[in-house]
Amino acid sequence: MSEQKQNNVDDLYADMAHWHVNAGDETIHAKRITGRFRSYKWYASALYILFFITPYFRWEGAQAILFDIPHRQFHFWSLTIWPQDVWMLSLVLILLAITLFVVTAVVGRLWCGYFCFQTVWVDWFTWLEDKIEGNPIQRRKLDAAPWTIKKIRLKLFKHSLWILISILTGVTFAAYFADVYELWYSYLTMDAPLVAWVTLATFFFFTYVFAGFMREQVCFWLCPYARIQSVMVDKDTELPTYDEARGEPRGKLRGKGSDTRGDCIDCRLCVGVCPTGVDIREGMSEGCITCGMCIDACDSIMEKIDRPKGLIRYASRKEMDGEALPPLFKRPRVVIYSIILLLATLGIIYGLTHIPPVELSIVHERQPLFIQMSDGSIKNKYTIKAVNKTPTDLHMKISIDAAQGISLASFQEKSAVLKSGKIIPFNIFLIGHPEMLKEKRTPVRFILESIESPTIRIEYESVFISGR
Repeated sequence: MSEQKQNNVDDLYADMAHWHVNAGDETIHAKRITGRFRSYKWYASALYILFFITPYFRWEGAQAILFDIPHRQFHFWSLTIWPQDVWMLSLVLILLAITLFVVTAVVGRLWCGYFCFQTVWVDWFTWLEDKIEGNPIQRRKLDAAPWTIKKIRLKLFKHSLWILISILTGVTFAAYFADVYELWYSYLTMDAPLVAWVTLATFFFFTYVFAGFMREQVCFWLCPYARIQSVMVDKDTELPTYDEARGEPRGKLRGKGSDTRGDCIDCRLCVGVCPTGVDIREGMSEGCITCGMCIDACDSIMEKIDRPKGLIRYASRKEMDGEALPPLFKRPRVVIYSIILLLATLGIIYGLTHIPPVELSIVHERQPLFIQMSDGSIKNKYTIKAVNKTPTDLHMKISIDAAQGISLASFQEKSAVLKSGKIIPFNIFLIGHPEMLKEKRTPVRFILESIESPTIRIEYESVFISGR
């Protein structure tokens, strides 16, 4: 083996000696500490209050936000999204994905650290654990202690609250797909449909097990985001970073040779507050969710020992190497993500502001394309499918705008009733006089106008085939 290869292998083993990820053989009891990033984390968690209370909002006598799968409708306040508008769902998914990409490219796993469901629910569960069982040292002692009346009481109280939150999470999620008050009544009377019980059981199980027991293991082994983050970040991405040049060589504050050591006093508080148990001083790790708890911890120590804050701080690799951080508009990855984000946003806005009250499609009969009547006139048949997206039935007046010689058949109804939320297919017949038609295919425009609301007017372009 060449000397260069041997050096690379030695470096690899040296890195492996410092790299550590909890594989589930120990329970992480992270110390809770106050600070700027801890406050940001609470603010982000508070947003999930909306998750629990939104199903109870009412609008025009109905649930304001409701995914009505049986009727294939999505109600969002006064707006109703139909399956015909599903293209906007694609734009929403693109918008969410690109938002995640651009945020990761700029500041790393901000979603994981502050807004991820797993992160937030684990934070709530561990907060209750801290209040009931005590600080991390007390919790470890309690876990190792034999079972006593006190231990059973504390564990039972904690798990009862965890179960309550898990049940409430499952019911709340199901409430987005059914009327929340009817859903609660059906659960309490044990009369809920099977799908409601399956939804509740599924969310109860995963909330209770993932947030209560697996915790950081979900981030390590189940979430794909930790695996792919390395391709989303670059040297310009700002992440919680340990300033090795300033902190090393680390050592205790007092003692022989302390004046030649770096600012890191090796208190390990940055490790103690980390919800995933990683050591930020060992470099970037797939376990780091960029929550910033290590920054709060280190700043509190630096303040106590009268050293400058920022030994651990949000910084890019370029900054650590002494290079200037380029502005966002000069970073190709961020620019490309931002353009896609803007286009998706504009597409969603356009779709929401141009949803027609009636979705119309007209299909010309293909077999046969036309029928020649005994009097020599030509008859064409069309199948009209109209979806009434309004909450009330509509009486529509049918007319055409076509070349002279084409008209609605005399026996044809000149109006139709469109039931609310229904797809109503019906047939239209047009009669053409060959002596007045010069082309084989003559353009024709169908017009449907609401009798109750003249502002509802839909036009559809088609052709009349004469067979010339």
